[in-house]
Amino acid sequence: MSDDRDAHGSAAPQQRVTPLELFFDLVFVFALTQVTALMAAEPTWLGLLRGMAVLTVLWWAWVAYVWIGTTTKADDGPARFTLLAAMGAMFVTALAAPQAFGADGLLFGVAYFVVRFVHVVMFRVVGRSDPGIGRAVTRLAPGLLLGASLIAVAGLLEPGWPRAVLWLLAVVVDLTAPLVTGTDGWRVSAGHFAERHGLVVIVAFGESLVALGVGVSAVDLDGRTVTAVVLGFSVVACLWWLYFDVTAIAAEHHVASLPPERQVAVARDAYNYMHLPMVAGIVLLALGLKKVFADLDSPLKLTIAFALLGGVALYLIGLALFRLRIIRTVSRPRLVVTVLALLFIPVAVAVPAWASLVVVVSLCIGVVAFERLQYAAGRAEIRDHRH
Repeated sequence: MSDDRDAHGSAAPQQRVTPLELFFDLVFVFALTQVTALMAAEPTWLGLLRGMAVLTVLWWAWVAYVWIGTTTKADDGPARFTLLAAMGAMFVTALAAPQAFGADGLLFGVAYFVVRFVHVVMFRVVGRSDPGIGRAVTRLAPGLLLGASLIAVAGLLEPGWPRAVLWLLAVVVDLTAPLVTGTDGWRVSAGHFAERHGLVVIVAFGESLVALGVGVSAVDLDGRTVTAVVLGFSVVACLWWLYFDVTAIAAEHHVASLPPERQVAVARDAYNYMHLPMVAGIVLLALGLKKVFADLDSPLKLTIAFALLGGVALYLIGLALFRLRIIRTVSRPRLVVTVLALLFIPVAVAVPAWASLVVVVSLCIGVVAFERLQYAAGRAEIRDHRH
């Protein structure tokens, strides 16, 4: 991985992801499975919207703690116990996620507020020795706590439009607060930031494989089912390839080479914002893979077709935005695959589910094979210089 640079352009020591941060990510793994469970229990358009709303606030809470890890050492002393407390609150939040819009709405909202409040407290403590971070947290804290407060208040209301409106406002506040407050005072370790987001993408892929396994558990493992499983696994493997083979390596190198004043804004946009649609796409794909085995010979429902094909498309859109923000390039083959996946959604409701799965895997394998052959020289150069 590329060396980070300090303000004078000198090589700074690499900051690595700690075991405590990996432990935190395990909680996020559970949260992703709960989001999939929420949508699987209600595979309607409303259910998908609710799942994406819950995913967004959970993602933003996770992102907040990534900034703690990239800014300061939070794996020892009082910070360790504080972070463990936040993880406990995050776990309770994940437990309540499937009923975040129902019976467990208040529990979800209160636990989520605790997660956000602890984050602000931790950064305020860090800010005592770093005035720049202290000022940055002062600007950001009202937005963080306002969004969490709105979700907690929504939990007090009966299901309906008032609750939905508060959730919408909370999501908007969470997403816009970092943009409004700016990046002055923050700092980032490019290697740590890239590694942490890469690991959470792998976590999301793991949820897709778990969903695939759960979807198959209720059917006989005959030859056709095993073949379909291999196809589903191939889709996940291709999406992994499209991110980690070259794009992730090149992106980290580019961020590390930027001046410190630009690193923070680029890292925030590319990793915090543009990884969200990638993870959302993977979670939707997980739902599609879980449901596709209900009846391989019947057409998919429109919402499941959207989850399967639209999930792949959303992942590729997020990946394209990520690449555009950092590397300033666009992959036309991936855009073509994105468009084709979206265009096939109406067809998927009229053909057997196994045919839709074949189309998805064909598109994914096709773009991987094309890029592997067409850009072999550039790929080799980037991978040879990744350290």
